[in-house]
Amino acid sequence: MRAPLGNFTDVRTAPEALDVLVEPVARAVRHWAGPVPAEEVYWVDSDPRWADTAAFVEHYGRELLEASANCLVVTGRRGESRTHAACVVLSHTRVDINGVVRRQVDARKASFAAMDFATSETGMEYGGITPVGLPADWALLIDAAVVDLPYVLVGSGRRRGKLLVPGKAFAQLPGAVVVEGLGVPVA
Repeated sequence: MRAPLGNFTDVRTAPEALDVLVEPVARAVRHWAGPVPAEEVYWVDSDPRWADTAAFVEHYGRELLEASANCLVVTGRRGESRTHAACVVLSHTRVDINGVVRRQVDARKASFAAMDFATSETGMEYGGITPVGLPADWALLIDAAVVDLPYVLVGSGRRRGKLLVPGKAFAQLPGAVVVEGLGVPVA
């Protein structure tokens, strides 16, 4: 099988890759719903040695540079109240955490969540967090530019392996809100 993007040797549809996915991601694939079928989501094997973006695109394909996204966990605070969210932005942008995110989660202050919190709450490995299979009570903010792409490369829940997801499928994930300007160009 060939991936829709990149040069990967081990490519499977997400339903065929349940054995290599962390439990929250595998559960989300098993219960996948919406207009984009789970069979259009692919798991591709990737070696963590090539995790650095420059090395990754050199090894797996230059076209991945514009089609890669990051999923970042944030915490918003208003008084004693805490709100957790995940933000998905293209990897050549940064999350507008003090503007867009703070307003979306109705917080006075927003910051990136601590690594220990992000991994324990998601059941995923740091560096592999994906929007597929997040806690149900979290907001999921998706930059509009992500939804516009035919396919987007994101984490798979582990450092080894990635998911290739049709851009429009991000909008069908539980709790997803598509937001203009969530990802801003890196200066």
